[in-house]
Parts: sequence; structure tokens; C-alpha cells
Amino acid sequence: MSEALDHVERMVELVRSGEISTFVRRAHDYEPADLADVLSALDDDERVTVVQALPPELSSQALAEMPEEAHAEDTLAALDPGRAAEIVEELEDDDAADILGELDPVKQERILAAIEHRAEVDTLLRYDEETAGGRMTTHLVSVRDTATAAEALDEIRRQAEQVEEFYQVFVVDGNRRLIGILPFKDLVVSRPERQIREFMADADISVPPDLDQEEVARLMARYNLPSVAVVDEAGRLLGRVTFDDVIDVVEAETTEDMLKFGGVSPDEELGGAWTEAVRSRLPWLYVNLITAFMAGGVVFLFKESIQRTVALAVYMPIIAGMGGNAGTQALAVTVRRIALGQIPRDLFFSVVRKEVLVGMTNGLAIGVVVGAAAALMGEGARLGLVVFLAMTGNLLVAGFAGGFIPVLLDRMGVDPAIASSIFVTAFTDVCGFLLLLGLAGWLLL
Repeated sequence: MSEALDHVERMVELVRSGEISTFVRRAHDYEPADLADVLSALDDDERVTVVQALPPELSSQALAEMPEEAHAEDTLAALDPGRAAEIVEELEDDDAADILGELDPVKQERILAAIEHRAEVDTLLRYDEETAGGRMTTHLVSVRDTATAAEALDEIRRQAEQVEEFYQVFVVDGNRRLIGILPFKDLVVSRPERQIREFMADADISVPPDLDQEEVARLMARYNLPSVAVVDEAGRLLGRVTFDDVIDVVEAETTEDMLKFGGVSPDEELGGAWTEAVRSRLPWLYVNLITAFMAGGVVFLFKESIQRTVALAVYMPIIAGMGGNAGTQALAVTVRRIALGQIPRDLFFSVVRKEVLVGMTNGLAIGVVVGAAAALMGEGARLGLVVFLAMTGNLLVAGFAGGFIPVLLDRMGVDPAIASSIFVTAFTDVCGFLLLLGLAGWLLL
């Protein structure tokens, strides 16, 4: 890792010292992803200078590999339209659509107008970028169902000159409807005159262009597909989504879920300015403040009990903290199951019941330890019993909240990843204080 960083720093230094010709010469030895790291480390003006100096085939690959927060589209828009068009023409159509799709319509059209063959990119730009249509490429290899093995091989060789990489050969009929997948092994070992209809595999798995990208990724992972066909309502083959696009989807969605889970808006860029971070996080901190006042209100109601039994103040953060941790564990599992589509409506109560049982069992085990510690530290058996019951009850509550709240929010159409943690924490804090202080008022005072 440190060696890679050194390479990036050396290339950046070449740009900043004005040695652009040396930079371009060395850039040919870099992988596109590594060159993308170099471009990302440059400021906007430096990046434009470098992209103008690099050959279009190099700059296009590097721009396609740049992270979203580096805004490759801004670099493209800053170029002369003719130069930008040369770079776009070197891109795969799906990569071109991804970058151009981030531009406003005026800048987008200015670049597209300079592209000789823009139809493929125009087609992809019609789809939402987070759907199968937005992720697909129209570059694929297909053969007619009437072909023989020898004819299919000739057609594959011809199309392979225009398609950079392909993992499957699709079989279509005269109306370009998808009817099968051609296994390479069977194609190679078959007699030249054998009809491909005799050994093609059924095209059981395909997706519509408006299917969400997460669903596409889940489908490809489930069935171990190197690519999946995208078809329209009539079954006509439109394009394919490849596994490398799915990897990008999984990374983006995982990052989004992690940010949401921490109460951070997914709109906040990882490399964004501090002001953007404040705007994104402050509203959720206000919500947390409200729930904290709720927990504080419970403590205020029982202030006399705390004054009379000061030892209660020692166990309040322990019980609330353990409840919060247990609730977060249940919440993480439940949100993940929701994300993977593993909680159908008929299993709603089974999920909640499982988390309640886990919470109650863990609560009994932890409660015995904490209650015994309270009793043995000279606080008396009755305080030990109060702490035991409060701990057991709060972990049971935590299991219920961690299982019930995210599923309920999902059913209501609210994203459980971004809202659940706030409510679960509030639930366990309030209930933990109520149980401890309420039981203390009943059994001790």
C-alpha cells in the first residue's frame, strides 16, 4: 500500500513541477485504477491539464475508474467539447453514460453533439442510473438460433473485434428475443454442422431495464452469473450487466448503508467539505437530542429515588449501555436481512420472536453477573435483585426493539438503515432507566 502511495505522490509531483511530458510517458505503465488515484489526488485545474495531455485511450480509462466523489464528469465538462468527445468515444457505453449522466443537460448535449456515434449512449441515458438499464452495456455477443456451431463460431469471432470482453454468448431469434445462452464448452466440442438449438441452455434468468441495481446484484450473486441479460417487455435483448458493474454497486450500496446506519445521510460525500458534513449530520443529531431529553426526563421523575439510593446512579449507564449494545446487535442483523430480502411478510413475527428470545436469554446471563456484583459490593441483595431484573428486562426490550422497529419502518416505507438506530437507542435508554428506577422505588424505598 505504501509503495502505491509513493507512486501516486511521485506522479503528482511531476505534474506540479511542470514535467507533463515525463508524466505522460510514465502514465503508459500504470493500470487505469492506479492512474485514477493519481488524477483524484490532483486539484481541478491540474487534472484538466493532465487529461488534455494524455492520449484519449488512457485518460478515458482513468476517468472511468475514478471514485464518484472525485467527479470525473466535471473534468470532462471543463475540456473542449471535441476533446471530451474523443475521450467519451474511447469509453465503454455504460461508463460513458455513467459519467455523462452526472452532467446537467446543457453540458451533456454539448459533448454528445460532437460524438459521431451517440445512439448507444443516448439509449442508456434514458434509464435511471441506479437500474439495470442504467448499469447495462449494449456491447455484447449474440448469435441467431438458426446458426450451426461453425456459423456461431464465425459470428463470435466477428463480433469479438468490437466487444472488449464477454463472458456469455446470447442466442436470439429473428426478432432479437432472447431464447438461450450458448455454453462455450458445448460449442467447441460440437460438430460444425450441429444446430446450436440442440445444445444451447435455456435463458432462465434475465432482468427488465427498470429493475433496481441492488436487486440485479443480489440476483447475480445468488446464481453466480458472470453477466445477466437485460430484456424489454417483449423479451427482446437490450444489453447485459456484467459482474464488474455489480461489484461497484455492492461497494456503493454497502457504503450508503454504513453511512445511514451511523445516522449520516448517504448524500454526504466521503471526501466532501466539512460544511457538507455538518449539513448532513446536524439534523440527525437534533433528533438524537430529543430522544436524549426523553431519557433525561425519566431520570428527573425519579430524582428522589436516586438521591436516597446513590448506588442507582452507578448502574444506570451500565444497564442503558448494555441495552443499547444488544439493540444494535439485533438491529444490524435485522437490517441486513431486510437488505437481502430475507424477511417476507409471513416471517415478520418469527424474526421478532427470535430476537426477543435472544435478548431475554442474554439478559438473564448478564443480569445474574451484574446483580451478583451489586449484592457482593455491599449494596445488599435487594439492590442486586433490582439490577438483575432491570438488566434482564432491558435486554429483552432491546431484542424486541432491534427486531420490530426496522421491520415496521420498512413496512411503512421508511428506510430502516437510517432511522432505526435512533429509535432503538431511545427505546433502550428510556426503558432501562424506567425499569431500574421504577423497580428501585417499588422494592427498595
